[in-house]
Amino acid sequence: MRLSRCRSDGRPSAVLVVIPVHDHPRLAVVKRLEQEYALRTKLDSQWAARPLELRHEGGRILLVLEDPGGQLLDRITGNPFEIGRFLRLAIDLAAALRQVHRHGLIHKDIKPANLLVDAAGNVRLTGFGIASRLPHERQQPGAPEIIAGTFAYMAPEQTGRVNRSIDARSDLYSLGVTLYEMLTGALPFTASDPMEWIHCHIARQPVPGKNRRGPLPDRRRCGHGPETVPHGMGKDRQHRGFSAGHPRRSRCTAHSGKALRPRRTGRLAACRVRPSGLARHSRVGSGLRVFGHREILGRQRAAQGDCAAAGLVCRRQVRPVQAGHPLRHPGPGIPKSSPLHPR
Repeated sequence: MRLSRCRSDGRPSAVLVVIPVHDHPRLAVVKRLEQEYALRTKLDSQWAARPLELRHEGGRILLVLEDPGGQLLDRITGNPFEIGRFLRLAIDLAAALRQVHRHGLIHKDIKPANLLVDAAGNVRLTGFGIASRLPHERQQPGAPEIIAGTFAYMAPEQTGRVNRSIDARSDLYSLGVTLYEMLTGALPFTASDPMEWIHCHIARQPVPGKNRRGPLPDRRRCGHGPETVPHGMGKDRQHRGFSAGHPRRSRCTAHSGKALRPRRTGRLAACRVRPSGLARHSRVGSGLRVFGHREILGRQRAAQGDCAAAGLVCRRQVRPVQAGHPLRHPGPGIPKSSPLHPR
């Protein structure tokens, strides 16, 4: 499909029009346009190009979108971004994707060709034709031709070749590939056919960014922003984090050039353990929850016990015992590190 900017009859401002490349598009292409238009009530102009109407003209189907201005990100990629600009765009892109997930959607096709960047650096998403309203879904194995998405930016679980379901962390993988391309000017993998792309995402590790663009700036100047890119491309969903809001930790460094460092006081302050931003919007159980994270479901009682034990340590009612403590030798079947021991 092709995205064009044009004037529409009866509208004072320009609009964006999504047009199928072929005069007689396949049924799957038509369904994508209808799906994106059906999601118009879920999308917000602050972080997405909202659909306005679905037209049928001259035997062709057209999707009309709001025009927030700017240009597609894929038109300015190809060369490494300056670190300050990279961080600013990465923060805004992560914020937009976080809003998608907060509204109960999985985009499933994050890539530069679906990202609009205006002159102020604001990012808005398009291309919701294959987005899902489900918290997680399973991609059945099949021929590469029937897999929805873009192979160069596709998460391993979207290929249908791994025993994992698709959830919001799949978007984090595509986000990581996009940030890698912005940071280095090239994709993390190269392939010549769909099966090779699938193998790359499942089994190969990307070339380190410093090998493509040289050493990255010191962490004290640019924060952790560039370092979060490889974490977003973890093969296992557990290694990608649970929220698209993590890159926002570098906001202070992107605008001021200074990194904040924790102040050491020599004391352990009482803390409150909270689930991540996405976990608070999960539909699974109660207490400590991580949506779509089947590996820890049903362990709320154990997690609450751990939090209570940590609170006792913070209040100094008990003291931790390290491995090899001279007053206590673990017996058979007992771990060498006893987590808590009362005074």
